[in-house]
Amino acid sequence: MDPPVRGLLHRPAQAPSDALILTHGAGSNCHAPLLVALANFFAQYGYLVLRCDLPFRQVRPTGPPRPGDAPRDRQGLANSVASVKELVSGRIFLGGHSYGGRQSTMLVAEHPELVSGLLLLSYPLHPPRNPQQLRVQHLPKLRVPSLFVHGTRDPFGSIQEIESALKLIPAAARILTVDGAGHDLGFKGKKTGEELPIGILEALRQLMGSPNTNQQ
Repeated sequence: MDPPVRGLLHRPAQAPSDALILTHGAGSNCHAPLLVALANFFAQYGYLVLRCDLPFRQVRPTGPPRPGDAPRDRQGLANSVASVKELVSGRIFLGGHSYGGRQSTMLVAEHPELVSGLLLLSYPLHPPRNPQQLRVQHLPKLRVPSLFVHGTRDPFGSIQEIESALKLIPAAARILTVDGAGHDLGFKGKKTGEELPIGILEALRQLMGSPNTNQQ
């Protein structure tokens, strides 16, 4: 499989039905504290969770993606979905932080049958201090439910800007606002409690429906 799928798999205590794939932002990797917290929490509630490194990070341990990396990164996400489909019988949700979330939306806009829904953490709507450079061209092609989790102090897009972008999406879409949080949603370099993962899980259930899993 090229590019290969590399990451860590979180298995729930009992056989899973649904799965969640999580990937990272441009300056991070699959060990990001936010992804680790979400993966551990969702696995407790019956999801099989894969947190994976995008292909650009597999090649370079530091630094952002380079021009031209994005198509291969999207293929890496597609390969991750294909791998997880062999492990579960139910729905697959694709999620990512910042750059990883944006690449997820672009992939699913072109292949709406790929997953059942999207979990988008701090979607990078535009570069900081450059609100005219919106990254929304593909959003009208999204045909799966999407949950956007966004901090009120995120320089990559205000809550009002995200709400306007959601109006472009023909499928069900909602925003979960994190008060006072920046682009890292409060998880930068520290351990946090379960309040945010609980909120994300409940919002995902409301948007997508409860999973067919054995929950705690």
